[in-house]
Amino acid sequence: MNSLIFRTVAPVVTALMLLFSVFVLLRGHNEPGGGFIGGLIAASGFAIYAMAFGVQAVRRALYVHPLSVAGFGLLMACLSGFVSAFVGVPFMTGLWITPHIFGVDVPVATVTSFDIGVYLVVVGAITSIALALGEREND
Repeated sequence: MNSLIFRTVAPVVTALMLLFSVFVLLRGHNEPGGGFIGGLIAASGFAIYAMAFGVQAVRRALYVHPLSVAGFGLLMACLSGFVSAFVGVPFMTGLWITPHIFGVDVPVATVTSFDIGVYLVVVGAITSIALALGEREND
């Protein structure tokens, strides 16, 4: 798109969508939301940026290929499931530890690492599809 208004607003909208997607991700295991919907929101933000500035601008902004992000997310989600098997409880059982960081007890769960893995899989896969469609449109 060549609209001046769209090109001016797109970076702000993309940044807000990425921030909101992280909020939805972190809120998700206690409330509605989670890795899948958060990943869709983030991928939509990248798609908006690609519509405004082109696919190559998004590829430069990401530093890594989106499928690499998806692969790392899949590895992270699988490893979070195997942690429970190493402890001796059934596969994908949620485990929590509470480290004391800067005077505050911070609960950390395998459920959160699984959600982050799902988030990365969705962001990587959907962004890769959107960028491929954008490149095909330019041909």
